[in-house]
Amino acid sequence: MSTIGLAAQVEATATMRDRIEMLRRLKAAGVGLLTALTALTVLEGLLPATTAVAFATLVSRLDAVVSGDAAVAVTPLLLYLIVVLAGYALGVLREPLRYLAQTRIDGEHRARVAQLTSTSDTVGALERPEVQALIWQTRADPESFIEGTPGPGVLVQLELLGRLLAMVSAGVVLAAYAWWLVPVLVVAGLAAERLYSREAKRRRLVWRRSIAPGMHADVWANAIVSPSEGKEVRVFGLGDWAVGRIQHHLRLAFNPMWTHGRRTLASLWQPALILTVPLLAAYAGVALAAVRGAATVAVAAAVFAASTAVYQALTENPHFTVNTVHCMRAYEQLKVELAAPAPAERVAELPERPVIRFEHVGFQYAGTTRPVLDRIDLEIRPGELLGVVGLNGAGKSTLIRLLARLYEPTAGRLTADGLDLAGVPAEVWRRRLSVVFQDFVRYPLSVADNVALGNGGVPRDQAALTAAAEDAGLTGVLDRLPLGWDTPLSRSRTGGVDLSGGQWQQVVLARALYAVRTGAEILVLDEPTAHLDVRTEFEVFDRLAAHKGDATVVLISHRLSTVRQADRIVLLGDGRITESGRHDELIAHGGAYAEMFALQAERFRRGFDDRLEEGDVR
Repeated sequence: MSTIGLAAQVEATATMRDRIEMLRRLKAAGVGLLTALTALTVLEGLLPATTAVAFATLVSRLDAVVSGDAAVAVTPLLLYLIVVLAGYALGVLREPLRYLAQTRIDGEHRARVAQLTSTSDTVGALERPEVQALIWQTRADPESFIEGTPGPGVLVQLELLGRLLAMVSAGVVLAAYAWWLVPVLVVAGLAAERLYSREAKRRRLVWRRSIAPGMHADVWANAIVSPSEGKEVRVFGLGDWAVGRIQHHLRLAFNPMWTHGRRTLASLWQPALILTVPLLAAYAGVALAAVRGAATVAVAAAVFAASTAVYQALTENPHFTVNTVHCMRAYEQLKVELAAPAPAERVAELPERPVIRFEHVGFQYAGTTRPVLDRIDLEIRPGELLGVVGLNGAGKSTLIRLLARLYEPTAGRLTADGLDLAGVPAEVWRRRLSVVFQDFVRYPLSVADNVALGNGGVPRDQAALTAAAEDAGLTGVLDRLPLGWDTPLSRSRTGGVDLSGGQWQQVVLARALYAVRTGAEILVLDEPTAHLDVRTEFEVFDRLAAHKGDATVVLISHRLSTVRQADRIVLLGDGRITESGRHDELIAHGGAYAEMFALQAERFRRGFDDRLEEGDVR
């Protein structure tokens, strides 16, 4: 379903199914808190009628007060004060409990979204703009008055119980005077509520059009405060320009809201008229009856209070409800978008150290016609070091993402000892893998945490951490850090430091090697030494070859001098494998690989250093 199609559904009035789902989400508040809130809601629902009766009783004693018998009014006055104070106390007690319940409900919703987006089988869907828009809509993290969270709307459903009690009890008071007042006021209240709901839905439609510019504004707002992007913002003098872009996108987002707000203010007379006319008629009728002696002043006072209570009971906050329905439906659509296709076969166990094959595998991104990979046939043998090389855009990183099951092939299949991996749960397969991506993540955690994340599902093994650090050449960096393994790798953390690109690469390589030492069988390295000089790179791969054990290593590198140590090398070109063999065999073949190797060798002889950057602990 398209995002536009979802918008049409979201703006519909909340259905019974939506109401039931909102009531289900009340359990996130907790049994004790929910019980307390329900009790307070019931008491508040009975309060309007109780107040009307107490006030009428007090008024009925005023004649005696005028006659000099003030003692007669003491008891009704005390009862009325008790009711008023009880109403105040209920409100004081209810607000913090309501806030706590809302926080728990919103927190549970955010946890659902985080769980869904972080555990989806592939990342392909996350790269689509419509999915990012759904995440933005369902995140329950409002940054402006036009956004909201599920909590208030969910709690409104509980409050409907209190409002129903208030309307019924206040209706009983009204019916004691004139039964016909009840349907008149109820119909008027429902008509006004209908207008309010329509206005809220129109507001949400306008808000929908603000999503894209709001997301664009977020990008530049985050860039301004980010230490990483902040360097370029300052060096290139982009501050004013970035602020201008933020303002531009915010105007695109909010100007329609201002226009809609002015139109809404101009049309407020409609619900006001619908509410005021029958209410004034009821007031005038009972007042006239009191003047003529057909009704007492006490009855008139009760009717005044009860009439107002009926209107208040009918006024559900549509903004909260529509916000909640919007979040829940966006979340449901997000589940559909991120759901993995049901496998034809599920297996309980994978073979140990299998032969992995790409069988006529093709892949192309959604919305494109040109395949990135086209009928790839590749065998990865247990225990071998396989080098994958090719020009930029040849499909090397896409090949790795397919191997890690972050993408699913659009043609062909991947197998392990003949078993189709499409039938294996992605999380089961990934337990066998350890991957160093070219665009690796620099977590603002300690060195130990950064390395141990290579296998967060097992208890931390300090011996394995130390061995992985030695294999990755990280020991020298650790010796210079102020807190050693406990040093936070971020200037924004107390006692933290920043590392150079090469040092970070050693940390991430240690992360992958730690996974191998704690159970991973396949090590995938996508440009793992691009930030290292040639000597350090040679040392790292010498240690890797010596300590990889039985692990299978798939190595992608732009430096052909690195992959020459591989047991086998494949060259990708135009989405296909164009050459395959050992380094000496490919050189003797005199093809594209030999030409690329000769070109790089000549550049190195001229002193060219192709490290992406240099530096040290700073």
